[in-house]
Parts: sequence; C-alpha cells; structure tokens
Amino acid sequence: MSALEKMPQMGFGTWNRPDQEAYQSTLTALETGYRHIDGAEGYENEEFVGRAIADSGIARADLWVTTKVAPESFGPGQVRPHVEASLEKLGVGPVDLLLLHYPSIGDEYDIQDYMAQLADVYDAGLTRHIGVSNFTIHYIDKALELLGDRVILTNQVEMHPFMQNHPIVDHCAHKNIPITAFSPLARGAILDDAPFVAMASDLGITPAQLALAFLMAEGHVVIPSSSNPGRIAENFAAQDVSLTTDQIETLRSMDRGLRLVNGPWCPKWDV
Repeated sequence: MSALEKMPQMGFGTWNRPDQEAYQSTLTALETGYRHIDGAEGYENEEFVGRAIADSGIARADLWVTTKVAPESFGPGQVRPHVEASLEKLGVGPVDLLLLHYPSIGDEYDIQDYMAQLADVYDAGLTRHIGVSNFTIHYIDKALELLGDRVILTNQVEMHPFMQNHPIVDHCAHKNIPITAFSPLARGAILDDAPFVAMASDLGITPAQLALAFLMAEGHVVIPSSSNPGRIAENFAAQDVSLTTDQIETLRSMDRGLRLVNGPWCPKWDV
C-alpha cells in the first residue's frame, strides 16, 4: 500500500504507448524521478506499465499509481471485474487512484448504477481514492450527489495553455475538486505558436517546461507523456521553473479554446 498521502503534482502519462514502448518509457520516467504513473484500462498497456514498476525496484510505498475504468466497462456488475483485471496486470496491489475514464458513452449505462459500482470498489479497498475523468458540470454534480461523503479526488480533463477549460475548472474549484491536466503540451501545438515559443526562449526554458510550469502554478496536476528520454527529463525539470504573476497573466491570455479531444465517445462539453 502506498504511503504517499498526496498525489504528486508531476505525473507521467502512459496513453498511446503500446507494449514495449510503455514499458521502456515508464521505466525511464521512474529512473528520472517521477513517482506518479497515470494509466488506464483503455490504454491496453497496463501489464507493461506494471512490469516497468516492478523492474524499477522502487518501493510501492514511494509510488502513486492511477488507473481508469473504460466507459465500455460500466455495465451492471462489470466495474469490479474490470478493476480486478487492471490490478492483476499492474501488480501493485490496490491502486492509489481509480478514475472513471469518461461518462458512459451516450448515457448507455445508468450513472446511478455505475457510480454505485465505483463506490462499491472503493469501499472494498481496491483503491485508496476515487475520481473521474472528462466529466462535465452535469456529470460532476450527479457524481457528487450519488457518491455521498466519498471524496472525488480529481477530475482529469484536457487542459493546456491554449485550452484552459474554464467552465469545468471553475465549477470543480467551487466544489473543491482538484484538476488533473491531460495533454498539457497540447500534443505539440505549443511548438507551433511563435509567441509561446518566444516567451519560453526569453525565460531560458523549453516550451514544454513553460506549459507545465504554468499549469502547475495554477495549482493543477500534470501528466505529460513522452517516449524520448531527453523529453521525459525535460518535462520533469519543469517543477524547478518559477513564474511571476505577470508571466502567469500573459499565459492566461493565450487561451483560445483549442480543444483536441472531441470524439463521438465524448460528452457534450461545457462552453
């Protein structure tokens, strides 16, 4: 069981890292110093992530491991067996955080039922904390209502300097739900924006470090991902970057609503 009482603000994402790439990039991240690994059933690589954790030799108590239940697994009686399958692949015992990856696609499954299943998994001790991902204001409010006094540790949503996602971020802040930012580097879009690149250059840091430092300064958890050892280290070093109030205000002004994740599996986003 992990002894970490707080989710590290800097995490390593494992999305879009198949098989051996997931293993090597996760191992590299752990060797670099990351102690927070973010995974998911839907990434189809949990076994490789788990093997990297085991081979790293880092004590379980020094790690924070998150995984997610895919919305296709929300059918009646299905959440627990899918969580148990994830735990077996990861091999770390109970995870530190279990998220519902999306609301049920097209509301195929009743939120009252799959939230009750999430609560049962939590109550059974298969995870230390629970949370959600890609939940809009509507779904967050329903989740809070249905989970009772169980704490939603985070809502993991798309967020980067060009899409700061204020409707759900502000609502979650009002409800005391912290945000975890996925795709914090805008999937490379920050590298194509001349003012952003120039600002990073003026500060003597990389665009990736600027994006991550900004989101962390705003109080969010970040989970950048890379398979490149140099970039994995570069991202990790963003924790050492301090921004002034004026610099943060400049970065806030760069928001242009550039949403990158908007497929048919998504809920209707807040605008």
